[in-house]
Amino acid sequence: MTDKDNTQANEIATLGGGCFWCVEAVCQELDGVRFVESGYSGGEKPNPTYQEVCSGVTGHAEVVQVHFDSSIIAFREILEVFFATHDPTTLNRQGGDIGTQYRSVIFVDSPQQRKIAEQLIAELGSRKIFDFPIVTEVTELDTFYPAENYHQDYFRQNPAQGYCQAVISPKMSKFRSMFVGRLKTAE
Repeated sequence: MTDKDNTQANEIATLGGGCFWCVEAVCQELDGVRFVESGYSGGEKPNPTYQEVCSGVTGHAEVVQVHFDSSIIAFREILEVFFATHDPTTLNRQGGDIGTQYRSVIFVDSPQQRKIAEQLIAELGSRKIFDFPIVTEVTELDTFYPAENYHQDYFRQNPAQGYCQAVISPKMSKFRSMFVGRLKTAE
């Protein structure tokens, strides 16, 4: 049985925080996460390709769908990691990745998810966790389109690739040290 087939993945979080390779790599290591799938949401064109999304004309964001067991990890906990591992204060950009496809966004699929997301954003704002206001969009999930196969499990499959070495590896080191208690144990 693969993680994707596991029926315990009883909730889904759809998150965009820049390049989906980064968000995917972080979420894959969280205890309670069954599988993560990279893809596209929030745009107008049905079944967009990576090239079309990267052009910025489709309106889609690069996102991941995080399938998780809410008896092990709560939606709020996933969002806490999400906010700690990307910059939610930059509009349509993460580092050198610039464009609407890299926007910070939470696509919710229930009123409860919306409430949790909006409450956390308000709490982070009132606690002045960031130097600038959070610009993360919270919007209804319409359609999720899986990305091409070569984007799935990207960091694990391509750890020596330049972007992975320069951007994802340092992010993963910081994430692992910050969230050691939330990581999966060796499988």
